[in-house]
Amino acid sequence: MGIIKTNMKKLLSLGIIGTLSIGILAGCGGQTQDTQTGLSGAIAVDGSSTVYPISEAVAEEFQKMNQGVKVTVNFSGTGGGFEKFLVKETDINDASRPIKDKEIKKAKEVGIDYLELKVAYDGLSVVVNKENDFVDYLTLEELNKIWEPNSTVKTWKDVRAEWPAEPVKLYGPGSDSGTFEYFTEEVNGEGGAIRVDYTASEDDNVLVNGIAGDQYSIGFFGYAYYIENKDKLKVIPIDSGNGPVEPTAETVENGTYKPLSRPLFIYVNKEALQRSEIKEFITYYLTEGKELVPEIGYVKLPQSEYDNQLSQIE
Repeated sequence: MGIIKTNMKKLLSLGIIGTLSIGILAGCGGQTQDTQTGLSGAIAVDGSSTVYPISEAVAEEFQKMNQGVKVTVNFSGTGGGFEKFLVKETDINDASRPIKDKEIKKAKEVGIDYLELKVAYDGLSVVVNKENDFVDYLTLEELNKIWEPNSTVKTWKDVRAEWPAEPVKLYGPGSDSGTFEYFTEEVNGEGGAIRVDYTASEDDNVLVNGIAGDQYSIGFFGYAYYIENKDKLKVIPIDSGNGPVEPTAETVENGTYKPLSRPLFIYVNKEALQRSEIKEFITYYLTEGKELVPEIGYVKLPQSEYDNQLSQIE
């Protein structure tokens, strides 16, 4: 857990906004061939800020054993990442939603074939400030009331009459985010449908800082960012009709935290997969690398799913 904590806390302390590029190269800095594994080259990864902590941690561990390979991990949102992936600027795209029809069409037009690989499960988390002592849970209807495009909610009292008449401050991912797409689809019934008067950022650490600094705030992002900042944030159980359920590893895995449990993906260009360093990196990601998933705060897939995907790579 030390590697992940150190890196995520470093991002938080720097307050980085926008796309972050971390190129971790063990050794002296050149693309020298690794004397132990024989692998060399460079791998470019971009996309979802939700998947970013997994890919960043896997890249760091992979490079310790393959010092001739440089893995650069960026995040610009799932949509922003696909834009780069579909012009071959990157080899791998992290995604917190499946590829869209328009992106599939673009891939066909430019002749890009790809593999879709699931790497973990996430419980998209709705959070408030740690000092908030009145929000005990929210129903899906209340979430919709707060976040719908034509929302009239200005204060917490507008959500429930017994709550204080304090202004609601809203934080959430930007429109390039797969988390944004998933949340708006599940809560508002249409991907991209949301009120406009909220603070948006593709950097989940910006959202963490905003919510942590405002007692009457609310926001949403991936479960790992809540776990990493649970000392300053309060996660809200969601009632989808069968009583309030809090996101945990168990409720995400067994599907009771619904409808905000979701798979996380990486997409790899099949042409790039012919390169030995990329094939080995993806293989590592789905084998030893998957053991980092729970340390980061997400939930591993059943072993049979990893095995099936490994057979696709072969």
